[in-house]
Amino acid sequence: MPRSTAVHPARAKRHAAANTAAPASSVALFQQVKDFISRKIQDGSLRAGDRLPSEHELVAQFGMSRMTVNRALRELVEQGRIVRVAGVGSFVAEQKPQSTLLQIANLASEIRQRGHDYRCDMLVVERVAASLEIAAALDVRTGESVFHSVCVHLEDGLPIQLEDRYVNPRVAPDYLGQDFKALQPSEYLVRTVPFDEIEHVVDAVLPTAEQATRLHMAPDQPCLLLTRRTWTRGVPVTLVRCLHPATRYHLGSRYRSDGNAVST
Repeated sequence: MPRSTAVHPARAKRHAAANTAAPASSVALFQQVKDFISRKIQDGSLRAGDRLPSEHELVAQFGMSRMTVNRALRELVEQGRIVRVAGVGSFVAEQKPQSTLLQIANLASEIRQRGHDYRCDMLVVERVAASLEIAAALDVRTGESVFHSVCVHLEDGLPIQLEDRYVNPRVAPDYLGQDFKALQPSEYLVRTVPFDEIEHVVDAVLPTAEQATRLHMAPDQPCLLLTRRTWTRGVPVTLVRCLHPATRYHLGSRYRSDGNAVST
């Protein structure tokens, strides 16, 4: 007697829910949940102390097993991004930078909070072949296509930062199509790519003649050069060099002894 191929209605319903809640992806299921929560934290939708959806709610939202959701939350706890309180729920953890320059500052917000006008002038947005240096930084082949942008950030019409950025197309394929007048490059990447590693290096340098012209400064005046790299799941996202006239800008942070930033 042939075996029946009928699908139990409840099982069919769960299968349909899973297909609609979580599109097929090469990314592991638990990583999809981690990325979703990490992105919400990075773009400010979830702030320190905010309660996350419960395991039950995440299971329903993504159509995944409770074990898969639980693994995502456990790894977020291990990374210090969230804290879990037994019988209460999961909450966004206070940020604990590894150094005083670990956070990616939102320059536009900082300037506007001071009551000043902010503007970002995009000078270059292009696709280029990776040089040996850029290929090594982004872990791509020499000559492989990468994205490149250059912009000047201004406070009350005065340039305070020249940003020269290279972006890995593998993790931010839509970068060139963005309207950076509405959303500066750094803010766009923070909102769309959930980085989990960051490196900052600061140097004192003199600007080139071209850089001095773009920053409206004398070429013999010193600058602070902040070089930043970010990664997501071990894959490089961006290499950016931010050049600041030393007389107009300073880099620094204030933290409590427990590693948490002090609100100002």
